[in-house]
Amino acid sequence: MLRPILIAGAVLSLLLAAAPATAREVSCRLDFDMAGWSAFYKTASGTGRVSCDNGQSMAVTISAKGGGLTVGKSEIRGGRGQFSGVNGIREVLGTYATAEAHAGVVKSSKAQVMTKGEVSLALAGTGEGVDLGVAFGAFTIEAR
Repeated sequence: MLRPILIAGAVLSLLLAAAPATAREVSCRLDFDMAGWSAFYKTASGTGRVSCDNGQSMAVTISAKGGGLTVGKSEIRGGRGQFSGVNGIREVLGTYATAEAHAGVVKSSKAQVMTKGEVSLALAGTGEGVDLGVAFGAFTIEAR
């Protein structure tokens, strides 16, 4: 009677020990500066740093490209982004799908949320320039 319970306990212990541990979600932030222009085609580029709460950090280059009904020129300094759905810093690299509406004269503000698979990035920043329009495209983050 006791033997089946001991065997079941041993099997359960082996299964639990063999199960892979799920990775803890890491909180990562992007601090960036970028500048760009648009005239139906939109392009911007810049640099930044991704920092995570597990101590990892990485210098990155960022670029945005797309098209739509858009015109203007702008610069963002001290922009911030917050990632969600990240298990490690390398997961933030890649190309995110974007859609945005923007307007600004002299002082410009921007807030945008974009996705890349399970990873999301919420951006916010203020800067200077003149811009107006609706654009769709890609936002790419690469290691420097």
